[in-house]
Amino acid sequence: QVLLVESGGGSVQPGGSLRLSCAASGYTYSRYCMGWFRQAPGKERERVAGIDIDGTTRYADAVKGRFTISKDNAKDTLDLQMNSLKPEDTSMYYCVAARGGDCYTHFLGPPYWGQGTQVTVSS
Repeated sequence: QVLLVESGGGSVQPGGSLRLSCAASGYTYSRYCMGWFRQAPGKERERVAGIDIDGTTRYADAVKGRFTISKDNAKDTLDLQMNSLKPEDTSMYYCVAARGGDCYTHFLGPPYWGQGTQVTVSS
């Protein structure tokens, strides 16, 4: 059974940084794409960043240059380093994994989602 557990969310002032982590288990980690999505109250879930099986990364324009996605195959973790945070980054952040695709524009096979971790950026 695929299990994804996010951590690292919290409250931070504008301009601050947070590092989210996603611990994965129950599948062959290195053979799955992974990504981060976010959803604010009253809004649709939107993609933030994805990393495919070959290590290619993709970012939403809104976070490009500020966020960095990374995958540690030895530790089975996915991280999202978030710098220069803005109030509009406030959202619930979800980790996602799938057997194929890029986990950003598309998934091949059913995606697996974590329970989410809240990020709040406010002064």
